[in-house]
Amino acid sequence: MLIVALTGGIGSGKSHAGQYFAQLGAIVVDSDQLARDVVERGTPGFEEVLLRFGDEILSNGEIDRKKLGSIVFSNVESREDLEAIIHPLIQQAFSDVVEAAGEADIVINQIPLLVETSGADRFDRVITVISDMNLRVERLKKRGLLSSEIDRRIAAQATDAQRIEISDYIIENNGTEDDLLREVESTFEELKQENKE
Repeated sequence: MLIVALTGGIGSGKSHAGQYFAQLGAIVVDSDQLARDVVERGTPGFEEVLLRFGDEILSNGEIDRKKLGSIVFSNVESREDLEAIIHPLIQQAFSDVVEAAGEADIVINQIPLLVETSGADRFDRVITVISDMNLRVERLKKRGLLSSEIDRRIAAQATDAQRIEISDYIIENNGTEDDLLREVESTFEELKQENKE
């Protein structure tokens, strides 16, 4: 079994790459989705986050990710507090997936904050998706983020150079969806080859 991290800055296209890896047969786990799952209403994570940040982060009894995001992306201490709550829960949820996987499987964890959490040593291989900054900003604006939000989020993340430094594979996402798919296919073939050795 090969356990792989798939990372990249916000707007780089790592989610898109993750979808392609899943279509090709990898077991892909999205850390952002796990982060939502571990703080769903009724979970211990939900209670802990509420205890730390208070009722103002709720909308209709659920954690409002936009409200929480505006707090944690404008205050380093708040972000560190949130990470201290959810990162161990996310790691446990991922471990459960790995335990259920088979020997021949390639398990890919789509994880945006790999460098920031010093998590690379938990993986056999690291893949980074990179993309020109202007393309990233354009994609994020299409998602409805404001320029000020985009700047804050990019500033809160590691640089491409820091990500590349810990990577075994680099996927460039500056072209078409077909270009991205071809890069993912080529990387997946190499991973499958490594998994056999």
